[in-house]
Amino acid sequence: MFLCLISLIEVYSASSMLTFSTNFYKPILKHSLFLFAGLVIVLLFHSINPNKFKIIFLALPFIWIILIAALFMGKPVNDAARYIFGFQPSEFAKLFLIVSVALLLSARKETLTENHSFKLMWGFSIVTCLLIFSENFSTAAILYCVIVLLMFIGQVSFKRLRLLILTTFTVLVFIFTFVWFFPETAKIIGLKRAVVGVERIRVYKNLQKIEKTDYVVDDRNYQATQAKIALAKGGIFGTMPGNGQQRDFLPQAYSDFIFAIIIEEMGFLGGVFVLALYVFLFIRAGTIAGRCTKLFPKLLVMGCTTMIVIQAIISMAVSVGLIPVTGQPLPLISKGGSSIIVTCAFFGIILSVSRFENPRGVLQEEIIEEEFEEEKRLVLEDEQLGVQAVY
Repeated sequence: MFLCLISLIEVYSASSMLTFSTNFYKPILKHSLFLFAGLVIVLLFHSINPNKFKIIFLALPFIWIILIAALFMGKPVNDAARYIFGFQPSEFAKLFLIVSVALLLSARKETLTENHSFKLMWGFSIVTCLLIFSENFSTAAILYCVIVLLMFIGQVSFKRLRLLILTTFTVLVFIFTFVWFFPETAKIIGLKRAVVGVERIRVYKNLQKIEKTDYVVDDRNYQATQAKIALAKGGIFGTMPGNGQQRDFLPQAYSDFIFAIIIEEMGFLGGVFVLALYVFLFIRAGTIAGRCTKLFPKLLVMGCTTMIVIQAIISMAVSVGLIPVTGQPLPLISKGGSSIIVTCAFFGIILSVSRFENPRGVLQEEIIEEEFEEEKRLVLEDEQLGVQAVY
């Protein structure tokens, strides 16, 4: 709820540029509707037993089809075909893949052999991430890292993990080298977003060497420069919500760089508070997972939480200039329909596991249900006695 509250305040402030081309309240009203829809999803998922989430595994092939369709028929946004039918399929692919991997990890030594389950996990991850890779390199990389961490948490053998990491590292080095030296050829064969990523790394590397007197703002470093100006203006306490100035100059101020606007308007303390919310989420999720007696819900909680927290850390790191620009929204704070819906689904799954897999919570629900049934029985007896007295 704190994240949603911050989101409403900062998106309303940061989306000032959008209001010039449309109704003044349209951007924030649309964002509020997505947050409300997300809240409904949280409540819905919270009431579902975690074991029923296994059915999401069956939807993974369908999201592959939609991702392929998005490559050819998707709506171009920021020079990438990421949207189709009004939503971003790569966001939903995160949810489907995490659930699938958690299910396969929990099925080891029960219905599948360890070798078979590892091959399926690796295969599903490769297919999903490759379909995202060509149009959204950073999302594919983050998702793949989360899956590897989930395998580590799920106690996949170090031998298999070494093989997985070494193979992935070798392929990435080859692609990076190829794109670095042959960018035009890479664009032709479908690695356009990889070229953009390498160019951002090159710009970031060069910026670290530039003297202050030689610093020139151009199209390549415009976003990072405006974000740094926002950070400098924020100070300790900020300029207060609604008083930020960089929102009118910083592209994607309401999305990828919203953390810079948060620091400008809420100061260093506001930025630390937002970071603390994600850290607290990670700690609480670890506590919830530790109470689980079953492997599937335990892995489900850790997969969902790791995805939220890692994406948040990367988004914040980009805004403060620690890493090159990647274009990742801040979960549940940045403007964006698909991202909000999927993040709320993650929260709903975490709450569902907390409700149904916490032994103390389950016992408490059973006690409440027994008390309710006893009270209902007494009421019925009183009604019967009343009827008899009338006769």
